[in-house]
Amino acid sequence: MDKVVLVIDCGTQSTRGLIFNDKGELLIKVKKEYTPYFSDYPGFAEQDPRLYWNKMCECCKDLKESNEELWNKIEAITVTTMRDTCVYLDEEGEIIRPSMLWLDQRMARCEEELPILDNMKFRIVGMKKAAIISRRKSKVNWIKENEPECWDRIFKVMLLSGYFNYRLTGEFIDSIANQVGHIPFDYKKLSWPQSDRNYKWALFGIDKNKLPKLVKPGSIIGVIGKELSEETGINEGVKIVVSGSDKGCETLGVGCSDLTGVSLSFGTTATIQTTSSKYIEPMKFMPAYPAVIPDNYNPEVEIFRGYWMISWFKKEFAQREMAEAEEKGIAPEVLLNERLNEVPPGAQGLILQPYWGPGLKMPEAKGAIIGFGDVHTRSHIYRSIIEGINFGLIEGAEMIENKSKIKIEKVMVSGGGSQSDAICQITADMFNKNVYKGETYEAAGLGGAICAFVALGTYSDFNQGISNMVRYSKVFYPQEKNAEIYRLLYKNVYKRIYPKLKGIYTEIQKITNYPEIYIGDNTEGINYEK
Repeated sequence: MDKVVLVIDCGTQSTRGLIFNDKGELLIKVKKEYTPYFSDYPGFAEQDPRLYWNKMCECCKDLKESNEELWNKIEAITVTTMRDTCVYLDEEGEIIRPSMLWLDQRMARCEEELPILDNMKFRIVGMKKAAIISRRKSKVNWIKENEPECWDRIFKVMLLSGYFNYRLTGEFIDSIANQVGHIPFDYKKLSWPQSDRNYKWALFGIDKNKLPKLVKPGSIIGVIGKELSEETGINEGVKIVVSGSDKGCETLGVGCSDLTGVSLSFGTTATIQTTSSKYIEPMKFMPAYPAVIPDNYNPEVEIFRGYWMISWFKKEFAQREMAEAEEKGIAPEVLLNERLNEVPPGAQGLILQPYWGPGLKMPEAKGAIIGFGDVHTRSHIYRSIIEGINFGLIEGAEMIENKSKIKIEKVMVSGGGSQSDAICQITADMFNKNVYKGETYEAAGLGGAICAFVALGTYSDFNQGISNMVRYSKVFYPQEKNAEIYRLLYKNVYKRIYPKLKGIYTEIQKITNYPEIYIGDNTEGINYEK
């Protein structure tokens, strides 16, 4: 009889309850959607963490109702969540204020200087500006400045994953593999910093005693008790396993276990990630994140807005396609992806730079589309978005190869965009490598399930879990002619856009004061305690 586990995947727009067996088959799925966030002021993105917990409970009860026999076979539960979203709890474990999501753009003023020695170190290595931005992006620093009474009541600061683990066990505990965000985590040593003088404490403003206990991914941290069983519907005695962040679980779930492969996540944030037993930074001073495979790392390069740009495109430019899709009873993406094949590789000279959300290493960067002509249509713009995101991910692949000195041989895809064969084929052509599409779209859930089965002892290690549970439904092979077009566009055009426009981006920022509208004196008059 197959063993089964329950995985809860809590994302920005929905929470999914997933039951997998030990062969990696997704047996049943329930999805609960919600409004991603509420925003009282421009740039704010907040949500009540209790919403996520309640949606998890709804998923569990629906799963139980739909197949009680299967439900009763569940041996373990694990939760994977979106990253960089903190929950603020008092001593009783009650929520003090809404969570500020990873999408939230507010910044602290941080008028007080960092310690002199830290400032000197950042200046010497050329990371002073990046350090300032990281510090101002810390939501704890913002709370300290704007809600001091709230900060005085905060007993624990935990990522969303830690909140779920607290609700499940009653303990302030979380997985090392979940620690991705503006928090004082030592990514190289995979722990909270040991020295009180470590610069991360001052940078992110969190005291060590306010942080949870960390354990290795794959640890069993408790079992479901009677009260929790009544609340969630999960049977008593089911083991509670910690896994890792959604992106980390995706990388595991597509079978990326070493540096010869990369995992492309075509989600709201698009990422290229790999797995390494050694700590390497694809971008200097930008950390490699903790992997779900214990004592390993996930070097990553991200396109912050990623496939969010598809939602932006639909809203701003694709009203006709959305109406047509509604008439046909299909998702708008299905129609848009059909039209990708109507536009040739390179979108007839339309090239997009996907910096709709700038990163720490390029804080002045903005998005750009160049090469417009009278032949271009909405379909060309749509294809240029897909290609532009991929160009950014190819740049990330180059960084990973340069640092690891290992050639990437295999590309694996997951996330919403991976459901499109057209996007997968474009990706194969652009990377000029075989692209492997997982048997299940729910790669993060599968990664969590692998972790749970290793914890249960079904598999002796993660590689055995991957071998038995990860399969590919389709392989996309690069087309030589298209690959050559993309190689030339990347080398001769895309790589030259940012250096040419960097100074112009800086001038735009100076003149318009954007995106600085969410910080500094422009926030005066806002009632932060609303």
